[in-house]
Amino acid sequence: MKILFIHQNFPGQFKHLAPELAARGHDVRCITLRVTEPGNWKGVQIYPYGIKRKPSQGLHPWLVDFETKVLRAEACFAAARNLRDQEGYVPDVIVAHPGWGEPMFLRDLWPTARIGLYSELYYSLNDQDTDFDPEFPKANADTDSIRLRLKNLNNMIHRQSVDLCISPTRFQASTFPEEYQGIISVIHDGIDTEVVRPNPDAQLTLPDGSVLSREEEVITFVNRNLEPYRGYHVFMRALPELLKRRPNARVVIVGGDEVSYGSAPPKGQTWKQIYIDEVRGQIPTPNWERVHFLGKVPYDQFLSMLQISRAHVYLTYPFVLSWSLLEAMAIGAPIVASDTAPVAEVITHGETGRLFPFFEKEQMVDEICTVLEDPEMRAQMGKASREFAVTHYDLQTQCLPEQLAWIDKLHAMAPGALRS
Repeated sequence: MKILFIHQNFPGQFKHLAPELAARGHDVRCITLRVTEPGNWKGVQIYPYGIKRKPSQGLHPWLVDFETKVLRAEACFAAARNLRDQEGYVPDVIVAHPGWGEPMFLRDLWPTARIGLYSELYYSLNDQDTDFDPEFPKANADTDSIRLRLKNLNNMIHRQSVDLCISPTRFQASTFPEEYQGIISVIHDGIDTEVVRPNPDAQLTLPDGSVLSREEEVITFVNRNLEPYRGYHVFMRALPELLKRRPNARVVIVGGDEVSYGSAPPKGQTWKQIYIDEVRGQIPTPNWERVHFLGKVPYDQFLSMLQISRAHVYLTYPFVLSWSLLEAMAIGAPIVASDTAPVAEVITHGETGRLFPFFEKEQMVDEICTVLEDPEMRAQMGKASREFAVTHYDLQTQCLPEQLAWIDKLHAMAPGALRS
């Protein structure tokens, strides 16, 4: 097969699938914004594209998001056309993440290609992240439904050209309207549970040179970036009581200072520092010295942190589920997590973890303490969560074979068979 991947930050969600297809002898290529020069990554030929035009000045604010996506789609289309014209390239299959707009016009260029899209989220006012947190009301609540409908223009246009979709969780697939449901396969990106596994000898060296191991009472919290969408504010507000009740606990927090989701903090500030400033006066200095912010860490250090964790805390709005939760489960870390829809798909209270209402910091502290005080519970939950992760999300035995079968199904379709 000739398979073309499209992802602005390749490999992204295709980091296992693309090189596996190349290793099986397929002609695998990718168009991406991530690089500026052509190259090869694990057998995948990489072609860059660059955005040539800037967004319009004075455009209606409801259209800014869509114009940004059209500009990326135009630039990706130009790079794809060069590939066609210079090399005579015609892909059998195109696999793309449409979230930034890139594959919007590729059906016009290659009408016979079968197109599969990574369906991450369809925006809605109901049962999702919008208006979930009353602390952050929308500035224009009366028009928010209009804004989201226009934001979904990208999803709607891609529906006209897609043959099949893939979504990593049932929750994410369920956000898409009825006309998508018959073409979405729920297949996760996959966790390499041979790498992401328990290690009783794991150690974590902190910036001050001290070393933590499984002998210490370690509580962990991870965000890609520390922000409200992943419950950073709720966790920080629980720290004064948590540190008071657990006088020997060490709290390790991983995450950057930028914004991955949601609104940006006030200009010149970070969400990280805003909530440090909010709670610092409630925490005596000896207790605060047991809180360790590591920033963004290398993957091996991230795994070591989870391997020594006695209680791993995870929160999220009703939104995309983080890989880090499934990685923590694969490691067998005892999980204390928010009872929101994406989490409840993988965590069963009392079996694979402990759940609490997202905004109830007092209940979160109670659940953490319950886990820390019961070694037998920790062991049972850790074992159950790893078994669940291996059974349902293991890369080699579950997810990658299902992804490859999805590619074969896509390739076998007559062009346009399910297209509306």
